[in-house]
Parts: sequence; C-alpha cells; structure tokens
Amino acid sequence: MRIQQTPPEAASFARLRSTVGWTNPNLDILAQSITATLYWVCAYETGRLIATGRVIGDGAMYFYVQDVIVHPDHQGAGLGNTLMEHINGYLTSACRPGATVGLFAAKGKEGFYRKYQFVERCGESLGRGMCRFVV
Repeated sequence: MRIQQTPPEAASFARLRSTVGWTNPNLDILAQSITATLYWVCAYETGRLIATGRVIGDGAMYFYVQDVIVHPDHQGAGLGNTLMEHINGYLTSACRPGATVGLFAAKGKEGFYRKYQFVERCGESLGRGMCRFVV
C-alpha cells in the first residue's frame, strides 16, 4: 500500500465513492472539487485508489474534513486512522487559534471521529448541524 498527499484522478474518486453507496455528480464537477481542495491524502494498492480523505474550506477560519472513504474490502484494518493522522497533521500546521474544524460524519461513524476530538452538536448549546442537497 502507498500513501500519497496528492489529489486522486476524478474517475477513480467517483468509483471509490460509489463503493460506499455515495452518488456522484458528473466528472467535471468532481474534477473542479478535487482541484479546489486544500489538502488530500490517498491510499493506493497496486495502483488502485482504495481510500481518501481531504480538507476543504477557506484555509484561514474554516476547515472541513470531507470524503474520508475506505473501500469496503479494506475497512477495519486501520486505514481510516492512517488517513485521519495525516489530516490531523495538516490541520495542526494549517490552523491558527480561532479556526474551526468541522465535519459531517456518515451515520454510525460518529464514534470514529470522537477519537480525534470531534464532538457531536447536540443542538442545545451550538444548534443542530444542517445541510442542503442540490439536485
């Protein structure tokens, strides 16, 4: 296995997203999103993309952990932890005091992110996290 801190190719990224049941926009939108990303970490096995993680945001006040994906055939072997260690290394070097790091955990994956000091927004003190999907 090889870890790279470079963006994946759009078609490979789309295939990986599909393996975990995520839908994809068309490839040119994926390619634009890939290019606009602040930080990437990818894992490859025999040249095939098997895991990704990235950080998006404005690079100053707001950073969002996005697309932490491990191919189902490789889940449970610690690869997600490897990705998050690289992401945390980037965040440590890029975030200044006052920055906010957020993420939307996939349902059932909240416990994984608690290990990295992320907390759930219960709604009482911070309000509920929200999102809007454009179709």
